[in-house]
Amino acid sequence: MEIALFDSPEIREQLKPFTFTRPVAEIRIGILKISEKWEKYGFNVGFSTQDYLQEKFGDSSASLKVNGGLCPNARLVDAIKQLKAGEQLVANGQVLATSEGAAEQVEFEGDFRLVEHTWDIFRNNREQLEADFALITAGRTSQEITDPHTVVYGKENLFIEEGASIRAAIIDAENGPVYIGKNTTIQAGTIISGAFALCEDSTVNMGGKMRGDITVGPYSKIGGEVGNSVIFGYSNKAHDGYLGNSVIGEWCNLGADTNTSNLKNNYAKVKLWDYATGRFANTGLQFCGLMMGDHSKCSINTMFNTGTVTGVGANIFGAGFPRNFVPSFSWGGAAGFTTFQPRKFYEVADAAMGRRGESFDEVEKRIVDKVFELTSEYRIWDKA
Repeated sequence: MEIALFDSPEIREQLKPFTFTRPVAEIRIGILKISEKWEKYGFNVGFSTQDYLQEKFGDSSASLKVNGGLCPNARLVDAIKQLKAGEQLVANGQVLATSEGAAEQVEFEGDFRLVEHTWDIFRNNREQLEADFALITAGRTSQEITDPHTVVYGKENLFIEEGASIRAAIIDAENGPVYIGKNTTIQAGTIISGAFALCEDSTVNMGGKMRGDITVGPYSKIGGEVGNSVIFGYSNKAHDGYLGNSVIGEWCNLGADTNTSNLKNNYAKVKLWDYATGRFANTGLQFCGLMMGDHSKCSINTMFNTGTVTGVGANIFGAGFPRNFVPSFSWGGAAGFTTFQPRKFYEVADAAMGRRGESFDEVEKRIVDKVFELTSEYRIWDKA
């Protein structure tokens, strides 16, 4: 069955900066992207997204459209497959799926997970990691650990794909599943607590402390101390420093000893920049760290305040804490910002992507140019 995963306008705004550069359904939560979850359930997936993203991600003409922020489960999949022409599946006033010419609403009464805000990604990562683990490993046999110096607790909750290399690590899967992807590397001295996923061709560097509820997307490097965070892929936090309750996009780099605060000194609920309203929104969470859009980078010893949002293509450096909202294509830090001009951005992106064997091509360049245009209103220093 073919479906088009559509971007709900409200949700798309609330999921920026990540949806500046991808459809909603290309967000990674758990082990898989949302689109990949639907594929695992046997659907042929396309996207219904913004015009400037269609050249890269396509534009599906499928008559059955599913909310791109919706994570599938067996009961939900059954309900969608049973939708008739002219029907729309809804829950709590939210459209979950719609057929062509939908006029009649069908209420879905089961449980479901709809990713609506940036903080939903890390907050619900354990739940989705557990669901993806069951989906990916069903009926399959894990590779064995051959290293005599690696210690495993809860071996029944550990799954290792082909080509993974593990040396002198401690893996505790008693409190949550641990998924080690294809051709990954876990270096000596690493401590991993589930739930945890290390996706294809990624590395946990020597002595890494993975505190659980973590996803490290493909072709990434992770090190230091990490808790309850999601890295989409192709990004590095390779050195010491703390990352907690955070979401990091693709092609990001956190310099050595970068630290994120995820708890306010007064234990108050964290407010986070909301692109939908143009002001800070109350997350209702006591723990919330850094939301970093694609292609953003920070220098060594960078310190991020609790609840910081960094847009696309920012380059942050210097002493002190940068502001809690760093606009896209910012260059600087606590002392102030100038604009990271696209021509300079192209050079950095081309070098970074080239290291992973990827190309910063004309399609990527056109997306970046559009995002630069869309985010100009936030670079207030350009208007002084």
